[in-house]
Amino acid sequence: MTGEEKQQELEGVLSSYYEDEDRVLAMIMMKVDTKAADEIAEAVANFQEVKDVFLVTGDIDIIMKVWFSSYGEMKKFVMENLATIEGVKETRTMLVVTPYKESGEILVVPTREEESKEE
Repeated sequence: MTGEEKQQELEGVLSSYYEDEDRVLAMIMMKVDTKAADEIAEAVANFQEVKDVFLVTGDIDIIMKVWFSSYGEMKKFVMENLATIEGVKETRTMLVVTPYKESGEILVVPTREEESKEE
């Protein structure tokens, strides 16, 4: 299986997993040109989908918390918006499977035992 075929298979799995979801939450990490970090952080903060932006230390420069209406919208955002910003060297996108605490609020999430009782 070629690299492209593996990528298509992965996208198919992710797309099918998230297609029934009302929204998709992603944490997007960016490596950027250090001299342009503040400008890039300000630019991505202006996108409506982006809820939080952090300039951080370490091997990543910027972390964003972003909500999308679908997996397809997330892919489009990364490919059409982030990839075109000058100074962006690399992006890494992680999809949130289950949030347990958000904005200081613990979210009620059924345990595996509770889920199996409902079935």
